[in-house]
Amino acid sequence: MMAETTRIRVREIAPAISQVQLPLPFALNHVNCYLLEDGDGWTILDTGLHWPAAEAGWHQALQALSIDPRQIRRIVLTHMHPDHFGMAGYLQEMTGAPIFVGAVEYAAIERIWIRDSWREAAAVDFWRGAGLDPQLLQTVTEQVAALRRRTMPHPANFVILDAHQPFTMGGRSFQPLVAPGHSDGQLIFYSSQDQLLLCGDQVLERITPNIGLWPGGDATPLQRYLNSLAELRQLGVTLALPGHYAPLTLWHERIATLQHHHELRLAAMLAAVAQLNREARHGPPCTALAVARSIFNFARFSEHEIRFAVAETLAHLVHLVNQRLLNEEIDHGIRRYRIPS
Repeated sequence: MMAETTRIRVREIAPAISQVQLPLPFALNHVNCYLLEDGDGWTILDTGLHWPAAEAGWHQALQALSIDPRQIRRIVLTHMHPDHFGMAGYLQEMTGAPIFVGAVEYAAIERIWIRDSWREAAAVDFWRGAGLDPQLLQTVTEQVAALRRRTMPHPANFVILDAHQPFTMGGRSFQPLVAPGHSDGQLIFYSSQDQLLLCGDQVLERITPNIGLWPGGDATPLQRYLNSLAELRQLGVTLALPGHYAPLTLWHERIATLQHHHELRLAAMLAAVAQLNREARHGPPCTALAVARSIFNFARFSEHEIRFAVAETLAHLVHLVNQRLLNEEIDHGIRRYRIPS
């Protein structure tokens, strides 16, 4: 079944599972949410960013599938990023459904979106330490404040989802799996009976998921992501339903491609540090921002994308430091990198 609606797409993508593709106001212009049918009720998996197009999209999706909002029994979140969490409070008000989320992601929601920790001194110092000048730092702070508004209203309450217990939805018993890296405690859901995986943003079809080092977040996100990929490569997966782009059927091949991408990116980061420090001669070693500028085409990036590029660069630089392929020095609060002598 396929139902075309204004700016959204609703389609049954597997038995008892419909995909709701909602628009996003970014270069990555959509997010995949899912409706899973259970008898006379439904579960929503991920919610989209809260803005008018997504509000209209959810109303159109429910109408297209003849779902009364009161039939929504649960709302489940894979992770805390605003394009997945943002509509949770709005949908809870509409449906009365409880919101299920993993413990790590709940703590991140409380810290970042509810408490607004991005304005705290530690977060400001983090970005300053990456090499951001005051103007770019102000832009990043304003941008995150604008994103926070896209997560309101915040849910009235949450239910912590136990990752050690099977979770039934869509007529299947799913095993929750903790899949860190893209987000510290992202939960994905595996059904062994039909080898179906609701994989969140852990593995995507056309792009590599952003693996970033963020204020207050995991200290080794890339290592944890690579460990997760190695574990997920052992699963038998016939169909994986991601948070963006098309379903995945070549699961093991896609994971191998992502692993190779990070090998190449680490080599490029190492080469960039060496080149930047050669060019600086007797100047101070390079910052994460300088490395990011040499790897990514900032001229084509929005401030939103620059923030992600710097966070991803930091994650790779920290990985290289932990492998003792780089040295990190702290100079008046600025993190600088050089090749070991």
